[in-house]
Amino acid sequence: MKTDHPFQFIRDFMALKVPGSERRKMPLYYRRVLVATNLMMSALFLIILLLGIVLNQHIEWTGIALLVIVILKSAMIDEMDMRINLLVHAVVVTVWSGWYVYTYGWNSGGQHFLLPLLMLIFFSVYVRPWTKMIYFVLLIAIRMLLFSYTLNHEPVFMMEKNIMVLFQTVNTLFLFVITAINCIVFSTSIQETERQLLIDNQELQHEAETDALTQLPNRRFIFDEMTQFIQDNPSAQFSLAIADIDFFKKVNDTYGHNCGDYTLQKLAASFRELSGGRYKCGRWGGEEFCFFFPEMNIDDAGTIMWEVNLAVSNLDFEFEEAKFKITITAGVEEYDFRSGLVEIIEKADQKLYAGKTAGRNRVII
Repeated sequence: MKTDHPFQFIRDFMALKVPGSERRKMPLYYRRVLVATNLMMSALFLIILLLGIVLNQHIEWTGIALLVIVILKSAMIDEMDMRINLLVHAVVVTVWSGWYVYTYGWNSGGQHFLLPLLMLIFFSVYVRPWTKMIYFVLLIAIRMLLFSYTLNHEPVFMMEKNIMVLFQTVNTLFLFVITAINCIVFSTSIQETERQLLIDNQELQHEAETDALTQLPNRRFIFDEMTQFIQDNPSAQFSLAIADIDFFKKVNDTYGHNCGDYTLQKLAASFRELSGGRYKCGRWGGEEFCFFFPEMNIDDAGTIMWEVNLAVSNLDFEFEEAKFKITITAGVEEYDFRSGLVEIIEKADQKLYAGKTAGRNRVII
């Protein structure tokens, strides 16, 4: 049996196509992530700057400049192309991480903020797979360069142990909150998309299997249902019936086609109500209906069809000012374990026409 390559998902990822547009509209979920991330990063920058002023008695202008840029890009988020938004954000976070490690050292944890940035890059629908991989490699390289730098250089401000714990606590809190926000928004978006796809597929499946006028299963579905029953239950008995409305053309000619549609809809509703789970009924075409009786012999199916015939003849049809009654004729056939399904249907059809010839309003068994 053919199996996928262990890393087929990487091949699939690299083969993804990117939507093309002169101005790339930002998806709502992505905008939510950027707005929330900008807000959290602004708060983090401000807290770190204030801690620096209080603890080191020193104003870090680089940090202030980055804070101003984050605030400006937050205000202009809807004015910039999606890729520009991502690029600016990537530059700000990378510079921030580098400045943070340069100023307070590797143990300050500033390098960890490259991880949420990686999530933003990979969830962007407008960044090509190869570009995402380049970002990925660059972020690894930047992180390793920062680590190599701290091995040979002391930070600008040496922090005592308790101060380091304070910085680590602030960084950890913001890092996990930002990561959690990304995960919540992205996963919710994916789940909502999958949910909508499932709903859409179910609706399409329903439309493909359902007669639009009567909302009964259509010919294809009822035929497939019987075929599947034979395959799943090769030794089980079943019967089927083909029924036709008597003088339906007269209804259309006398009262109009809208009345004909009304008649079919009311009749279909009656068939559903009468079934009680005993049989399945589908619109076979025009004014014909097919009844499927799983695990029933011809006598049981015939009895039910006579009940249906009687119930229909007692129905009162009222359309606008017209009042009338209708009858149906049906032919019932039993599966003989030798004939094909098409042949069984043809036999039921022949009985139907025999009933028409014999005067209509009857069931031929």
